[in-house]
Amino acid sequence: MNNRETKGREIAAHAKLKRNSKLWIVPSQSGNGSYTVDLQAKEPCCTCPDYKKHHIECKHIFAAEYAAKSQGLKASDDKNSIRKRKTYRQVWTTYNLAQTREKAHFQELLYELCQNVEEPIQTMGRPRLLFSDILFCSVLKVYSGFATRRLITDLREAARRGYIMKAPHFNSIYNYFEMESLTAYLRDLIEQSSIPLKEVEENFAIDASGFRTAGYVRWFNARYGKEQDNHDWIKLHLTCGVNTHIVTAVEASKRHAHDSPFFKPLLNATARNFTISEVSADKAYSSQGNLKLVERHGGRPYIAFKDNARGDGKCKVWNRIYHYYCLHQEEYMEHYHKRSNVESTFSMIKRKFGESLRSKSKTGQINEALCKILCHNLCVLIQSMYELGIELTFCDNSLSSQKAP
Repeated sequence: MNNRETKGREIAAHAKLKRNSKLWIVPSQSGNGSYTVDLQAKEPCCTCPDYKKHHIECKHIFAAEYAAKSQGLKASDDKNSIRKRKTYRQVWTTYNLAQTREKAHFQELLYELCQNVEEPIQTMGRPRLLFSDILFCSVLKVYSGFATRRLITDLREAARRGYIMKAPHFNSIYNYFEMESLTAYLRDLIEQSSIPLKEVEENFAIDASGFRTAGYVRWFNARYGKEQDNHDWIKLHLTCGVNTHIVTAVEASKRHAHDSPFFKPLLNATARNFTISEVSADKAYSSQGNLKLVERHGGRPYIAFKDNARGDGKCKVWNRIYHYYCLHQEEYMEHYHKRSNVESTFSMIKRKFGESLRSKSKTGQINEALCKILCHNLCVLIQSMYELGIELTFCDNSLSSQKAP
């Protein structure tokens, strides 16, 4: 419950709200006048300065909603007095098919994707597995969630089907995650795995989130007034499509790295493979350079402005977008809120493949986290095969897609 909702409850509990036809008259909490709330509008609105400035639900709207609930109004009396959460219908036939066949499709797509990897030349040491096999084993280990000893059965089956040359020793799989050269390959595979959806995605969202590691860090907790140990974490910065949640680019950083500097490499990587129409991001990415970069790639930026933002600077792009935001705030925020899809993407990854990393070293943690992203992308492709009718092909060191007839 946020601060506005808390104050709304206080107003509804201690003040007398009047209902005038379809409108609610809500007294000011300071005792100076009152404000009019319309709960029957497309989006509930209020005449108070807070709503006019931020265009989000203010304490007076919350107060009117609680008053409507307490009076037992039905939807026919005040159709928007009790907010309903927007839901999306699940097509269970295609969803069930995708889920029940996911593991078989996953290994097949992962094998075909790994075949596009250029094999590095080994000049010294004992002969190792093919690099495509190393990638296959590493990603399958993260997808399964098994310990490496329990994974060996699946790897033997994969070898029998011809996906890998042979099943490695279970300790070798842990060693694969420590390979620094693996990082670049995983990032490239993530980008390649998103290309089949380039005809579907043109609106993108950018954000970052942390993945917990096995290490601990100590800091002072202001809430409890003492130092305490907490799990360390690394941050993943990514760009995702807002329709399918496919990840088009990803960067890894230390736990306290700022978000804004990663906007440029993420967007440039996405622009290599996709046509960009819109890009949405939160206030952490609010800068003149980021706005200009989106327009340079032919898209429209919908990045939230900080509270101290002004539109009288030297940057014409910043001034133009800021004034558009001020004059058309409702329209701007509708596009901006597509950013919530990047939160959904992180939620999908963490709920399915876990939010913690088992590797001990930084290199291993980054590679393990990138494997989670690649697993997510392959699962999105499998779902798209059934829901969107997309036929996937991986050939000639490139990825292509076409609609099934």
